[in-house]
Amino acid sequence: MDHAMPEDQKAPLLPLHSSILHRSQSFNSSIRSLLTLNNFFILLGPFLCAIVCLCVKLEGPATSRNMLAVLVWVFAWWVTEAVPMPITSMSPLFLFPLFGIAAADDVARSYMDDVIALVLGSFILALAVEHYNIHRRLALNITILFCGDPLNPPLLLLGICATTAFISMWMHNVAATVLMMPVATGILQRLPAGPTRDEVVIKNFCRAVVLGVVYSAAVGGMSTLTGTGVNLILAGMWKSYFPEADPISFSTWFFFGFPLALLIFLALWAILWFLYCKKGSGGVLSAYLDKAHLKRELELLGPITFAEKMILTVFSLLIVLWMTRSITDDIPGWGTLFNGRAGDGTVSVLMATLLFIIPNKKQKGEKLMDWNKCKKLPWNIILLLGAGFAIADGVRSSGLADILSESLAFLEQAPYLAIAPLVCLISSSITEFTSNNATTTLLVPLLIQIAQTMHVHPLLLMIPGAIGAQFSFWLPTGTPSNVVGFTTGHIDIRDMIRTGVPLKIAGIVALTILMPTLGAIVFGTDRQVLDWKLHVRHCKGIS
Repeated sequence: MDHAMPEDQKAPLLPLHSSILHRSQSFNSSIRSLLTLNNFFILLGPFLCAIVCLCVKLEGPATSRNMLAVLVWVFAWWVTEAVPMPITSMSPLFLFPLFGIAAADDVARSYMDDVIALVLGSFILALAVEHYNIHRRLALNITILFCGDPLNPPLLLLGICATTAFISMWMHNVAATVLMMPVATGILQRLPAGPTRDEVVIKNFCRAVVLGVVYSAAVGGMSTLTGTGVNLILAGMWKSYFPEADPISFSTWFFFGFPLALLIFLALWAILWFLYCKKGSGGVLSAYLDKAHLKRELELLGPITFAEKMILTVFSLLIVLWMTRSITDDIPGWGTLFNGRAGDGTVSVLMATLLFIIPNKKQKGEKLMDWNKCKKLPWNIILLLGAGFAIADGVRSSGLADILSESLAFLEQAPYLAIAPLVCLISSSITEFTSNNATTTLLVPLLIQIAQTMHVHPLLLMIPGAIGAQFSFWLPTGTPSNVVGFTTGHIDIRDMIRTGVPLKIAGIVALTILMPTLGAIVFGTDRQVLDWKLHVRHCKGIS
């Protein structure tokens, strides 16, 4: 009798060729999955760090070489984005202690100070503005005001750009661009997309609007301390290096930043008008754009609600408190009531807290804000700011700043009036290839050392370095705001260079004029350096 052969006896004693082939293919695919460009960039950071540690010799303490190695590692990851930016921003928390640069507690303190608190409170308020569509209502109202009847393209362009710049004064540049771009492109959707007799006029106006939103967000952010991360990094480094000096408060920066931003904004509008709004374009565009369309958009939002009124009230109160905390020596402001213990971050968090207490009168027990709405908080920017402060402290305390400052020693021979444009030009060139915050983080500590060598006020170099880092006008990758505009499809690199070159020149000229004049009044940059030696000595004593 034949018995059925068990299943396991039917299996071949030796693996078939197909099985071997399958395993070979699996092994090859595993190798290919490891040999990727991203993995190469991941290894590039520690590899460059090791090269610096083994091959570079610096005339200074060993910590200065270690700090340079860590800088190379961190910036390699930042530039290539091999590791997500927020994770790279946290790397000083383990790299600094491991390389003997700073203790873990000292590094951690850089990630939460008054400047970071100011950012947190401001972002919560910005999220409230976005949630209740206040930005869109404001944008449409101002655009209707500037539209003109009949349509005046340069005036409408001014309205869109001015709205974007105003919003960017109170929230991050990227957030302002993301919020305003749909409003701007919504207006442009009224224009025909296909080939028409007026195709050139229409495309040029679309280019002007998109470029106007992108660049206005950058320019508007320069005017306030909270408008961009670069300004906050500058204020934090000033406080860190010169703790005995008066801090750069919101009002102090506004008195200098707003006139500077206004000059650059007017230059931007004039450049866009000259390049893209030719004579006779109003007659062409008026067939597609009118106030009626904008008014219909506004009517769809409905009447202003109690919640919107309360958020605008809280926001206005915050601006007033920022502006009046420290005014002048004769009028000290409300900050003196608390013996200087309260900072801009104090009121920022206080006003944000009110949003979680005040009811919105929509549903019983519901407040203006709840924590679920705060899940969109940009922790990546907050961590990047913390990393900037940590790196600035590390560069100073390790002795690396003294060594690297020698590479910019040629600035010591520059005439006094040429300092600002030279520093701004260097910074604005570097920022086209690295992030604005990264450029500021690397450059400003070096400029402080050079200022001490030149015996000039540190802010005479620090401010042009920080402002120049925000002039990333040429490439789409210069800043995320540029990417937002580039993805609309209305502009290309040639448009950015065509507009960005004269705009960068205008920015450098405006800074060259204001730095030795208005800067001397607001920041006292004409003061003798003798006063600052005490601050430097104090900083070195606590580092």
